[in-house]
Amino acid sequence: MGWFGKLAFGSVGFLIGGPLGAIAGAALGHHLVDKQQQAALYQGTYDRGPALGQAEQAQAAYFVSVFSILGKLAKIDGVVTHEELAVVESFINGLNIDPQEKQFARQVFNEAKASRFTIEDFALQFYQINRQQPNVLVSFLDVLFRLAAADGTLHPAEEQALSSIKDVFHISDQQFNSIRAGYFRDVDKYYNVLNCTRESSNEEIKTSYRKLVKDFHPDTIVSKGLPEEFMDFAGKRFREIQEAYDHIRKDRGF
Repeated sequence: MGWFGKLAFGSVGFLIGGPLGAIAGAALGHHLVDKQQQAALYQGTYDRGPALGQAEQAQAAYFVSVFSILGKLAKIDGVVTHEELAVVESFINGLNIDPQEKQFARQVFNEAKASRFTIEDFALQFYQINRQQPNVLVSFLDVLFRLAAADGTLHPAEEQALSSIKDVFHISDQQFNSIRAGYFRDVDKYYNVLNCTRESSNEEIKTSYRKLVKDFHPDTIVSKGLPEEFMDFAGKRFREIQEAYDHIRKDRGF
């Protein structure tokens, strides 16, 4: 039985608790737990059903976090656009998961966007779970930029929310601008992708490129326990790094 099967059998509280546990519980349906159990779930003390292993907890937490924060970000400017819903739906349909899990993803998204929790609440809990895996945090921020770019513009409220998440995740301004450059026009796009500037030496560019390739190589992501269904984000980032390096290398002639 995978993490979703155990989750559906009532291990939500044991899973993560806090805001994410509350959203997961609500998404599964209030008929599964009574009010007392819901309160225990929020505190992370409610546990009935099969226990989740460490890897399963990480995968389930990542799944719930993704759709919780996507929900809050989609609503952050006051309106959830058709373009944003299309991005989320396309993302869900592209996952190699069964129909029940896809429906669970939609329920998490809807519960989160209307919840009393802030986007920072979800981001903080996600950071606490993944603080030892900075590449996971960076990849997740990339997912959020993808949603923000759905309508072709970056709303001030979206930019503020993304900036707040950057601070919660302890991601540098340089990395933040690097991801931003992949979705919104920037003169120095390729340099930003490599966390460099036009003033950087060839050696500095090569060093940064080698580090990024190592951090975002698919094999590295798999070794960190990230669910396979999210591998396309690591792959996308990896291709952007390669493309940026090729452009700069040809431009500089090294």
